Amino acid sequence: MVALKQIERHKTIPVQVGNVTMGGDNPVIIQSMTNTDTADIERSFEQVRDLYIAGSEIVRLTVNNEAAAAAIPKINEKLLEAGFNIPMAGCFHYNGHELLSKYPECAKTLAKYRINPGNLGFGKNRDSNFETLINIAIKYDKPIRIGVNWGSLDQKMIVKLMNENAKLDNPKPSDYIMREALVMSALTSAEKAVELGLGKDKIILSAKVSRVQDLYAVYEELSNRSNYALHLGLTEAGMGSKGIVASTAALSYLLQSGIGDTIRVSLTPQIGEPRTKEVEICQQILQSLNLRQFTPEVAACPGCGRTTSSYFQELASDIEKHIKIQMNNWKENHPGVESMKVAVMGCIVNGPGESKHANIGISLPGTGEKPVAPVFTNGKKTHTLRGDNIANEFKELLDNYVIDNYSKTN
Repeated sequence: MVALKQIERHKTIPVQVGNVTMGGDNPVIIQSMTNTDTADIERSFEQVRDLYIAGSEIVRLTVNNEAAAAAIPKINEKLLEAGFNIPMAGCFHYNGHELLSKYPECAKTLAKYRINPGNLGFGKNRDSNFETLINIAIKYDKPIRIGVNWGSLDQKMIVKLMNENAKLDNPKPSDYIMREALVMSALTSAEKAVELGLGKDKIILSAKVSRVQDLYAVYEELSNRSNYALHLGLTEAGMGSKGIVASTAALSYLLQSGIGDTIRVSLTPQIGEPRTKEVEICQQILQSLNLRQFTPEVAACPGCGRTTSSYFQELASDIEKHIKIQMNNWKENHPGVESMKVAVMGCIVNGPGESKHANIGISLPGTGEKPVAPVFTNGKKTHTLRGDNIANEFKELLDNYVIDNYSKTN
């Protein structure tokens, strides 16, 4: 018998972020980030809300100036008034120590602070600014994400490592040293935070790069050398299929290796594309790896010369839309429906077999086949549909299947 490889999560220290817990045995959490001007309270409120409704469990906002810092409590007020208790993370670069000191309501409201050790100043100023940020986190009992980035590394550390490497008989490649600098920057910053009094259960690490293989190497080292909670993601993943494919390749390997407690897909949106697309991709990655379930899966064949009609494609699309519309009601009244498997197949070759593997499936007639569509429920043929109303009849069967198999009383 062929056994599936079970994903064994690297056990990290659990971290509480607002009403969300990450790390340890908790599910991998989805995070996203707004691209509005944070000072625009109405638009930022709307985007945080929309990202949360789409499935983002933590939403990060840029806090880059006084107007943004002043807006954070007001955005949170609007969210609470609308019935949303959403953990918001503040993204700070260069002046976070000043903004959090000057705007205590912002510091109190945010569920997490994201800081970059490479953007805190130089020399003694950097140490002082870092200490200020950590003391504020301690004061308000907030976790921090120490997020080092390929593009903003501590230059002093890089020079030191490069000089040491140059003295070796067999120097390592420069990319190796850059990766080591990323890992060391994250770990030494975490150590300093702990020395200042911040608990290890308040620290999340990330080390973002834009190349997939580099991401593997860096996070494997972070996982080997520490048990801090880890946030995964490519930085500047890109636009469209490039960004989706690169992010999927990067995150899937690490998650399959048991590495990662929270993820984000930093997708550049296409013109007119909703910001929520990055959340959808995160969900699809986690669901494809069977780490979490968000919505019923629809299996549909790609089509071939046996399926010259576009009908099965139209039906598959129609069923996807129907499920999306129904999910709010289903989640509330039919727990477990997220794990349901639906099949919409286009001909006799794989149609019946694939439909039998699904909870409910339909095998449509291919070109030249009899104009009938058998429906299979829990592996058995239960109905045969004919005529022009197949789509609505199958949706009715699908709705009834959900009621019969996923009601709260079952």
